[in-house]
Amino acid sequence: MKSVPLSLRVRRFLPDDGYAGTLVARVWRPGVQGPSVVALREEGVFDLSAEFPTMATLLEQPEPAHSVQQAPGQRIGSLEDILANSDESQRDAGKPFFLAPCDLQVIKAAGVTFATSLIERLIEEQADGAPAKAEEVRARVVAQIGTDLAALKPGSEQAMRLKALLQEQGLWSQYLEVGIGPDTELFSKAPVLSSVGTGADIGIRSDSSWNNPEPEVVLAVDSGGRIVGATLGNDVNLRDLEGRSALLLSTAKDNNASCAIGPFMRLFDASFGLADVRQERIDLRVDGPDGFVLEGVNSMAFISREPQDIVDQAIAAHQYPDGFMLFLGTLFAPTQDRESPGSGFTHKLGDRVSIRSSRLGELCNRVNHSEKAAPWTFGLRALIANLARRGLLATGKL
Repeated sequence: MKSVPLSLRVRRFLPDDGYAGTLVARVWRPGVQGPSVVALREEGVFDLSAEFPTMATLLEQPEPAHSVQQAPGQRIGSLEDILANSDESQRDAGKPFFLAPCDLQVIKAAGVTFATSLIERLIEEQADGAPAKAEEVRARVVAQIGTDLAALKPGSEQAMRLKALLQEQGLWSQYLEVGIGPDTELFSKAPVLSSVGTGADIGIRSDSSWNNPEPEVVLAVDSGGRIVGATLGNDVNLRDLEGRSALLLSTAKDNNASCAIGPFMRLFDASFGLADVRQERIDLRVDGPDGFVLEGVNSMAFISREPQDIVDQAIAAHQYPDGFMLFLGTLFAPTQDRESPGSGFTHKLGDRVSIRSSRLGELCNRVNHSEKAAPWTFGLRALIANLARRGLLATGKL
């Protein structure tokens, strides 16, 4: 498989304000054959597992950022060295590397939260998952409903009038229902502990011929529904599978290595909060081994639903005793042709995918087939057994 070098760099990994925020992550430590919660500081990377055996433990603290600032931790290395070893293609298994920053949290995702993605989902459905039909369908749909839905408040009287009009025109869809109706689309993206971190391969199924990255902000939410931080995510999507039927959503979304989160989690403190998340700009760049370059933007300023409202809907009829991570959806939907006119964009093996924002750093991964990416083997039983061997359960802090 030809591939583009990841070229992981500290200046891209860190936010633009460097270490001004409270930055936490998870690192695989070969010496203990398990993961550790770490703090990222100017002096290096510090293991906090003696105080916080899991990230879920840390996020349940009354003031997580303050708890990190007060915990001295144990220095395990420099950010430069650990980041360099996080590139899966050239990793030294005997040295530490970054993992996804979450652990016991359920991975949830909200869909159709932006007007552009709403229209693209409708196009997928109308095109029956065939990219060649997409341009024709896109022109017809936009001519009927337009693209300026960003100011429409989901569930409002205006939205309900639009719903009635679209039904009359025969253009109603389940995607428009969750896009402008009162209830947001919420689904489980990936099993607990299965997400991959920066530097790892991300997976697409080998039987998918139309797929794309989805650059998103991911909220960290504690068991009480309190938003305590944020990170970046790639909600890898198989557009052909989902376009054939909405009932194939889990098949399109939940595959080995198809959920990337990272590179770190930025906790809410005086330097960063939900208002900043609401204005974050996420830049995407795909560099292909064929020389192709795709660039795109996901601007949170255009989200149709308030992040807190999405969280409130998630916890309205369910409990998450270990908290959850919440993908907020994306404005980005690639329409640029990669090969022949009208073929649209789809990944090639070896693509380098960079997702970066000024406050949340860079999440960088390489595309592989889910069937060939490193298998997920470290689950909940393995984590509990590892923490027990390290004496981290005796404290009762899990």
